[in-house]
Amino acid sequence: MIRRMETPGASIAANAPRREETQLARLARSIAEAIVDGRLAPGERLDEAGLAARYGVSRTPVREALRNLAASGLVEHRPHRGAVVALPDPPRLRGMFELMTELEATAARFAALRMDPHERRALAALHEEAAAIMRGGDAAAYEAVNLRFHHAIFSGSHNPFLEETTQAMRVRIRPFSRGQFNLEGRLMLSHVEHGEIVTAIAQGDAASAEAAMRTHVGRIAEAAAGYLAATPAMEAR
Repeated sequence: MIRRMETPGASIAANAPRREETQLARLARSIAEAIVDGRLAPGERLDEAGLAARYGVSRTPVREALRNLAASGLVEHRPHRGAVVALPDPPRLRGMFELMTELEATAARFAALRMDPHERRALAALHEEAAAIMRGGDAAAYEAVNLRFHHAIFSGSHNPFLEETTQAMRVRIRPFSRGQFNLEGRLMLSHVEHGEIVTAIAQGDAASAEAAMRTHVGRIAEAAAGYLAATPAMEAR
């Protein structure tokens, strides 16, 4: 059998695309995290030169990363503006939250049936931790513990595919839902709603847990839509 010999240069060339893909994936992830964390706000223009300077790369990988993020829905391209952080119109936003409601309600129902005693105590402890933050009025800290609270329920569903799907959907809507915590009284209402979910799960009441989560996410959707409607980016659409 004849073995094909490769020169060192050929080997390097063969590996170059893989390195470029790794860099591209890392860049896309960094931009996505900035969107999800609120450092890049819905409707904000994504300037290629500015992003290239921020991440220490050329404009070409930035352009490709923005194309990939557009395919995922986090970025959209606007005439005369270029790439911007996605800001869905009201019907699309309603559809996103409608799906989120069903996923989270199902996760809560499964959690009520499947969480073990340790998981139920951990969920209650998160709720107590959130209470102190809520009383202090720290919206950013409350959002962080809020994410942990919901993720504990996804995990407690003991359905890995449901957990994965729901987590991914939460990431998708987070840029639009985070603003709700800036509304007056929303921290307290969110905590009250969480309390109803915790009680139902602690009692193993699947129907009540599902109903409480459905109500909770529905109110998140209403609050988020109201907050986004008042943003300059939405008004300019």
